[in-house]
Amino acid sequence: MRNRLSQRFGSFTREFPRAFWPVVAVSFIDGIGRTLLFPFFALYVTQRFNVGATQAGLVTGMFSVSGLVGSMVGGALTDRIGRKKLIIIGLVCSALTTLGLGLVNEMRWLYVVALISGLFGELAGPAHQAMIADILPEKQRQEGFGILRVVNNLTWIVGPSIGGLLAGWSFFYLFISDAIISCIVAVLFFFYIAESKPKPSEDQQPESFAKTFAGYGTVLKDLPFLAFILTSILLGMVYIQMYGTLSIFLRDQHNIDPQGFGLLMSTSGITVILFQLWVSRIIKWRPPFLMMTLGAIFYVIGFSLFGLVAAYWLFVGAIIVITIGEMVILPTASALAANFAPESMRGRYMAAFSLVWALPAALGPAAAGFVLDNYDPSLLWLGGGALCAIAAAFYYYLHLRLGQHKKFAASAE
Repeated sequence: MRNRLSQRFGSFTREFPRAFWPVVAVSFIDGIGRTLLFPFFALYVTQRFNVGATQAGLVTGMFSVSGLVGSMVGGALTDRIGRKKLIIIGLVCSALTTLGLGLVNEMRWLYVVALISGLFGELAGPAHQAMIADILPEKQRQEGFGILRVVNNLTWIVGPSIGGLLAGWSFFYLFISDAIISCIVAVLFFFYIAESKPKPSEDQQPESFAKTFAGYGTVLKDLPFLAFILTSILLGMVYIQMYGTLSIFLRDQHNIDPQGFGLLMSTSGITVILFQLWVSRIIKWRPPFLMMTLGAIFYVIGFSLFGLVAAYWLFVGAIIVITIGEMVILPTASALAANFAPESMRGRYMAAFSLVWALPAALGPAAAGFVLDNYDPSLLWLGGGALCAIAAAFYYYLHLRLGQHKKFAASAE
């Protein structure tokens, strides 16, 4: 039995390029550093500076805003100087600014460092995405991004457990640990990860920095890609509520304590770990925009249920339905963004793709808070279901318009 499992695992790993697995491994290590700090950051801010949740939320929002700028700068630099260099620069700068977050003594300086930290924290994001797109052929990207999702969920099991122990001694240990892990990952990238940026053709002239940044104009002229981004932002505005607003709604409307909410989130993570690879293997042969439509329909059902049911087991069911949609949507969306991008502009396209998460993270919680404070809270989830239905309709329209194109058609088995 053990030999059979070993053979299957070996066969599975050999399906992917050898350069892919070192990137997966260092992504796991980097994710542990991120997840041991992030879940405790708001708690640290309120306790360290004696402020309320609103100010802690403002600091988090500043990360998102400056991170968006960092991602756009990083996308252009990824296409200009390469993936590996920018990832290493981003990791080292992120380590320094993370230490700064743990060293500041006044709230006003925390805002400043948060802006800088958000900028450098997202600088290398497009480079990571572009490197995966470089390494994997089109037919494997969807499954490859699914593997990275499993790895990310595993870090959420390991990281917060370590972070909880460290926070019990001192919150500052969280910042030190994250910085050390970032530096370790930078060293691993330097020695073990090869540059993946495609070499320019002999007749291709090198771009100036100005021309590289001006390349975002080409991205904005790609109307099908913009339609995909805007539709995904619409979906993201609803999805982001699961990681903030939902806990408040369940506590205030249904008396579900943080432990109960934590169990719901664990249910989602375990579902991803157990079934993501299986789901990715099934959907990789299907038309991607049709799969996005299917995933959005699962979102319609799952998020609408929050506004319609009251029993805890039904909330568990809603989370599972949403997670099924998530397992379809997230790797497919990343693969689509990579497929849209010309080889020489992958960094800038992946930076534009980061809007799908950055804008909902910056705007979604405030919009949801306005609804919860002024209207029937159930309307937040019923309205969210309606937005997901609109997104599903747009994805299906894109399938009808682009589904015959080689990049967006069903793959041959």
